[in-house]
Amino acid sequence: MLLPASRGPVSAAVIDAARGGDATVPPHDGDDLHGADTQLALWVVYELSYRGFDDAADDAEWDLRLVAWRRGVETAIEAGLRRRTADDVAVAREASDDLVGQLRALVAHVDGPPLARFLQRSATRDQVLEFLTERSVYHLKESDPHAFVLPRVDGPAKVALAELLYDEYGGGRPERLHSLLYADALRSCGIDATYGAHVANASGPTLLSNNVMSLLGLQRRLHGASLGHLAAFETTSTDPCRRIAAGIERVGLPEAAAAYFHEHVEADAVHEQVVLTDICANAVDADPSLRDDVLFGAAVCLRVDADAGAALMDRWTSEAAVAAHDSADDLVRSA
Repeated sequence: MLLPASRGPVSAAVIDAARGGDATVPPHDGDDLHGADTQLALWVVYELSYRGFDDAADDAEWDLRLVAWRRGVETAIEAGLRRRTADDVAVAREASDDLVGQLRALVAHVDGPPLARFLQRSATRDQVLEFLTERSVYHLKESDPHAFVLPRVDGPAKVALAELLYDEYGGGRPERLHSLLYADALRSCGIDATYGAHVANASGPTLLSNNVMSLLGLQRRLHGASLGHLAAFETTSTDPCRRIAAGIERVGLPEAAAAYFHEHVEADAVHEQVVLTDICANAVDADPSLRDDVLFGAAVCLRVDADAGAALMDRWTSEAAVAAHDSADDLVRSA
């Protein structure tokens, strides 16, 4: 994979530094933390700890300019997310004394946009294809951010997390890797399935929803939050996957495109129980100080994923309004 095209001055400087250039990476100013420019830059820095880039410098992962910039942005993003989710965590705490009950209460409390329902019932073929493309930023590297947590837990939680990851990584069958299944879905629709192919065009909220997984997974002190993120992700997956598969079939896309989501209807129903009880509850039993971070990570997942879905739906609504306006103008001119 090659470094992507920049989206502004911040990502341009980060990409130049990653290539080994002498760019001065501007410190974050707090004004554009959620914009596409900053989030693409952060994605590039994180990606250096995953598969990297063919045209990046060999030591770019530990370039002190990039490390310092990353830490500044991470600190600001984490502080903002903690402020935003403080009430969510408080609601969960008051709902139950049991962690599983608290996580379920949190999922019920945070109400996201009806993206899956829209895809099931109303989305056009082009909108479904756009959704599949946008989601590729995560699904082509599926589960990798949470895999960083495995060495940071022990005992029953470690065993259960390894079991879940084993399933995500194909259960010993390379052709069943979930990331490969998603690539197959993209290719069946004529979409480029190359790893990282669509990151340069993804929205800021989509990039943020991906970056928070790396932010939580790559920092040992936040491993409880990473587990909470995984819990919310798996707990809210089954019904949306069923709806998305139905939408894919409704607009006449190939069976392979829906197959990925059908796979997750069954798999994530099992994963939900594993991640709530066997992973998160066991981790908190072993270290009760993790409870609030687990709830924080779950709330972050729900909030940033809701933002990403809302951004996509807002774009479609705006495009529909423009199309309706243009159509009305055409009618007036023809009258």
